[in-house]
Formats: sequence, structure tokens, C-alpha cells
Amino acid sequence: MAASSTDCAADGAEAEPEPDTGSWMGLGPVVRREPAVKLLSPVCGLEPLSWSEDHRISACSTNSISLMEIVCDVRSYSQDLVIHRTSIPVPEDTCVLQVGPEAAVLEAKEKLASSKDPAQSQAFMLDRLMNPNTGSLPPLRGVKYSSWSPLGCDQNGRCLLATLTLDGRLSVHSSTQRLRWTAMVDLTQLYGQMLAEKGYSLPGAEPPAGPLGAEAELQRRHRMQAPVRMEWSSVCATQQLQDNNECRDVGAVLLAALMENGDLAVWHFRLPFLGRDSVASCSAIRSGVPQPSVLAWWEYEHGGRRMSGLIVGSALGPVKILPVNLKAVKGYFTLRQPVVLWQEADQLPVHNIKCISLFHPHQKCNCSLVVAARGSYLFWCLLLISKAGLNVHNSHVTGLHTTPIVSMAAARQGGSIFTCSTDGVVKKLTPVFTDAAVTFRQEEVPLPEGVAGSRLHGLTVSPNGAYLALVTTEGIRNWQHPIARSYQVQFVTLKTPDEAAAELMESSVQNLFRQADLLDLVRWRILRHKRIPPALQDELDEKVHASGCAFLWRFKLFLYRVLYQSLQKAPAEARWRPALNTTKGAGSRGGGGGASEEQVGEIMAWIEAMESHLTREHMKRVLGEVYLHTWITENTSIPTRGVCDFLTSDPTYEDRAARVLIGHIFKKMNKQTFPEYCSLCREVLPFTDRRHAVCSNGHMWLRCVLSYQACQTLSYRRCVLLDSIARHPVPEDPEWIKRILQGPCTFCDSPIF
Repeated sequence: MAASSTDCAADGAEAEPEPDTGSWMGLGPVVRREPAVKLLSPVCGLEPLSWSEDHRISACSTNSISLMEIVCDVRSYSQDLVIHRTSIPVPEDTCVLQVGPEAAVLEAKEKLASSKDPAQSQAFMLDRLMNPNTGSLPPLRGVKYSSWSPLGCDQNGRCLLATLTLDGRLSVHSSTQRLRWTAMVDLTQLYGQMLAEKGYSLPGAEPPAGPLGAEAELQRRHRMQAPVRMEWSSVCATQQLQDNNECRDVGAVLLAALMENGDLAVWHFRLPFLGRDSVASCSAIRSGVPQPSVLAWWEYEHGGRRMSGLIVGSALGPVKILPVNLKAVKGYFTLRQPVVLWQEADQLPVHNIKCISLFHPHQKCNCSLVVAARGSYLFWCLLLISKAGLNVHNSHVTGLHTTPIVSMAAARQGGSIFTCSTDGVVKKLTPVFTDAAVTFRQEEVPLPEGVAGSRLHGLTVSPNGAYLALVTTEGIRNWQHPIARSYQVQFVTLKTPDEAAAELMESSVQNLFRQADLLDLVRWRILRHKRIPPALQDELDEKVHASGCAFLWRFKLFLYRVLYQSLQKAPAEARWRPALNTTKGAGSRGGGGGASEEQVGEIMAWIEAMESHLTREHMKRVLGEVYLHTWITENTSIPTRGVCDFLTSDPTYEDRAARVLIGHIFKKMNKQTFPEYCSLCREVLPFTDRRHAVCSNGHMWLRCVLSYQACQTLSYRRCVLLDSIARHPVPEDPEWIKRILQGPCTFCDSPIF
């Protein structure tokens, strides 16, 4: 299915073939993208930037967490990134840890504050952990760290955000209503309640240091529940016992929190996470690491078995992996004893740790690469399981930066590692395997104008390695520091649109939304050139014809929709602003931006044809669910007869599998129709259009894109790109219909809110 008109330029003239070079538009792979997002307050904390798997970026600052979502909007005329912004404010009240009865704690603190020993009283007054509100220093305000969960954790199948404030409040947030964030649970408060029930004495932990009034005991109780860092595991499965004594697999995710005294609190959450009721359990592990500073999950697959552990780094230098008991988690195994990766207390603090799963080309098996930022050095450790056991190779990469590494990020694919320091230098390290261990190919990332020369505070990489986001401030100019600093999140590309298109064509993910960063590079190119690259179009047409893959159909639909938008004339005024006169408002989108009406009409026809194909394919899946899960079709609210008639009404639609399925369903229906009725006048709602239903009295209802039912309620859901709508599930829906309604948009793979 190819349209020759898309190979022409916007003015109708024949387009010249593009040169086949390694760069695009004379530029290298690193190009600055607009807009740069200005932060309203200074960044703070450890690793201020983090990029989630569902393309949201969190930036930690002194007043809030600024959240930016990269949306690959097919309705945008602009070549700039489409970014939806929101924020989570830092709570106004200071987090006070629960360390005992309120009266006893107050008495102990007053005793320490009024001590005649200046060393004791001054140390207490300056301790922000034990004395956050009434000490000699102002209370800490800001965000220390944020961590994104993997995909599929909230009720919309997206990511949760765990946040840690500077005063020690650890909480989990969710955006179930699109750009509205809600605090789901305060884990610091929950952990304090659990410790109080156990008398602040955990099995295997350090014993109490006396009564509550003793300074050592008061400090111990604070340090054992003051989080330093937290990290999420990958999504796993647990078994849950049903009322009929049957076990079924339930999704779960683990959140590990590292405390100041070295304890690890591992929280077990049932999925989807709905709040405090979804907290299944919490277990504590004693790490024995003095002055802990950083935490990371170690997950390794070998011979079909998944192993896990927790990597803990110290401010003194040592790094080790601790076993985690996951008896309730299906398919997971752990280490028998801790594994020390680096044991020298060389006073080089561990700032960040990343664990990367790779395939060893020489050993022909999976391996695990652990990298840690230690000062200006990069520590690496290669873990490989062989017949002899666990092999550990480690060393340091020196000479990377002249100042300490302030931020480190790892690409989820390919194993590339990015590091930066405050002097504005970004380095990329690519692991290269040898027979013995591994080496790293080092290269400096050439930052574009507007970013080069800035002071860097953090960086992060997009899920598929298409973009690099950096937090920058003004650097030194004329040997002087600026009077005031402004903090910005800037975006630069790491791949060319050609490379992004090639990865999408060979992708095994089969989901456009999960690859939105790659998709946005392709969108950018089409908007600039006002055409689909001929080589990409030919290859896509060939693969669609050969395989008929729904993902490739959606990719092709996306390309044509962006092409259609590129040929439109941008509105003269903002679309939210009402036009002053109808003539000006009506002519703002006309003309097609120089394209002929025949070109635009042909593209619209292809878009309609591809949407109809995707609709028919999804209708077949829905009918298959109906046939499998109902003995008689009146047990379901799916408009089965209408969907069948819609599929058979098109004489050009030749699909033998669909016709056989429809024949079986007709036999089951036994000449019954079970039509839908209008809730206003009780007239029949005919199924004549896939988008809406209109009764004989003119009442129109939009149809659900997932179940094709008429949405006869005042509220319904929309997909992220506003391609389609879906109804809300109701309690009387069977489980298989609820499962259908949990699916993404059939046109763009976006989640539906």
C-alpha cells in the first residue's frame, strides 16, 4: 500500500532523492531540541534528573518535583518537542520521625537541649535528623531523590514515582488522572508504626543502646528509619490464594529503601498499586555497610533462572551485593551469602550505581555489569556465572573527568554509560568485551551551542537512547560567576532520525508508546521535510505486505498522520484563543501549506483506510473473546451482532478467519440480535459507524474504541494522544471485559485515562 504523492515536496514538484550520509541536514547525531524547560527553583539532592519508561522526567528542586512528559503529538504543527508539565509540591510540614511515646521523646529532647555539656547540647541542636524543627538550623526543605517504577504498576499500566524529601519523608505518588498527582502512601510513617510495634528492635539488627532518654538510643532510633535512597525492582509475580483454594499469579513490585544505619527495608506491593491496601509486607535486612550512600537492584538471569540482590555502596568506598529473600516471589532466586565487589575503605564515596544486563559474546551467556561513580573515577565489576561458580572481575576507569562525577546514567539498550561533571563535560563509555573481562571505549559527547560551556548538575537518558536530558545553569563568563543563576532542563539528540526509524522497523517491543522517544525523531524529520523518507516508506510497505503486523500498520498510520499535519497551514493565533472574526478563524487552517488538494485528499484516504484496517483487526480480537467467554451472547454487553454485521458489510474485506468466526458466533446467537438501546428514548442504536451510534431520534453516543459499546455516560476515558475514547469498567462487567477495557489505544498504543 504505497502512495506516490508522499514522495513529492509540498509545492507539488518532484522531490530530489536524499543523500545517503551518516548525518542529517549537515548535523551530527547530537542536536539541541527546543524548548528548554526552565525550572522555578534551584535543583537539589542526589541525581536530580530521572527518566521513566513511560517518557516522563522528574527534576528535583528545593520547592517541588517538576515533572515533564514527552508527548509524540500527531496534531502539533511545531517541530519542537511537545512537553506536558506538572509538579508535586514539597509538603509544608516537616517530617518528624516516630521514635517512641510523644511525651517521653519530648522530655528526652529537652534534657539533651538543656545539657550543661556544650558538646552534647550543641551536637543535638545542630542535628537536623533528631531535631528538625526547633534546632539552631532552619528545617531542610527540598527533594533529595526520586525513583520511577517499571511500567505496569499503577491502575493505568504506567509508572509510579517514589520521592524522598530532604527531611526524610519517603512516599509513593501516582497520576491516575493524567496530569494530576496523588500521594498514595507515606512509607516513612508506615515504617515507623511497624518499628514501634516491634519495640524498635529488629531481628539481627543492632541492640538498643539503653533507655529512650539516652542520646545514643535516641540517635539509633532515628538512624534506623531515616532513608538515604530507594530503588524499584522489576515487575515480578506472586501467588495468591483464592476463596476456592486455588492459586493465581498476581503482579508485584518491590521497593527497597536504604536507611542511615545500613538497614534495608524491602516493601512488597501488589499490582496495580492502589494505596496503603496494596502494601503486602515489609521486611528488614541488615547490610552491615558503614555510612551507606547508594543503593541499586541486582537482577541477573542465567539458565532460565532469575537471581536478585541489592547492591549497597558506602561513603567510605566499599561496595557489596546482599542476598534478598524472595520466597513469595515466583521464579526468583537469591545469593547464599553477600558478595563483596570492592572492599577497600579508600575514602572515595560511592555516588551512584547502575546495573546493566548484557550478553557476553565470548562466553555465549548473559552477564551483569555493575558500574559505580566513585569521585572522579568509574568503578566497574563484571559478574559472570560459569560452571565454577560466580566469577567477579573489577577495576577502575581513570582519567574521565578532572572534577568528581556529579551524575551518571545508563542506556537500557546497548549498555552505554554517560557521565558528567560540573565543568560541563559529558563522557560516553561503551563496554567492549575481551576474553578476560571488559574494556570501555571512551568518547566525549560534543554538546551543541547553547549547552556547551554550561555548568551541569545532572543528566538522564531516554528509555530507548534517543535523547539526553541535562540540568544546566550559567557557567563562568569572563572569569566571573553570574549574579543570579537560572536552572534549565535541556534536551539533545543522541541518534539521527534514520537510526531511530531503523530501530523502530526492527523493534521487538511492538508498541509505539513505549518507543515514543524514537518516534519523535521520525516525526521531527517528516515535519521538517514535509514528506516520508522514500527508503523508509518502501521498506515499511514491503514488511506490512509480507507480515501484516499490527504494529507496523500503526507505525505507518503514524507516519501518514504526521505527513498530513506537516502539509497543513499552521494557525495564525493560538488555538485556545477565540477568533476575532469568523473569516480569519476559518481560514487559519486552510490551504494545506502549499500542498495540492489532491495530495491532501489522497493522504486522508490512506489514513482512513489504515484506521479501518486496524479497527477490523481489533474487532476480530473482541469477537474472539466473546466467543470464548460466553455460552450465549446475551450474557455480554458487547454489541456482537452489530460488530459482525459491520465486518461483513464491506464487500472488499476478505478475511476467511473472520468469516469463520462470525459463522460460529451466529450459530451461538440462534437468530437473536440483542441490540443496544438509547438510554434517553429507548430506541435501537444501530451499528453503522465505528466511531459513534445515532438513534432514530437523533441522540448520538460515541463508541468505545476497545469494546465498541456506546458510551452512554457523562464521563469516559481518552487516550494520551486524544485518538479515541473508551468507557469506564463497571462492577457488573465480567473479568474478560474488564481486561479488554485495560488495553491501550488501537491506533497509537497510548494508555487510556
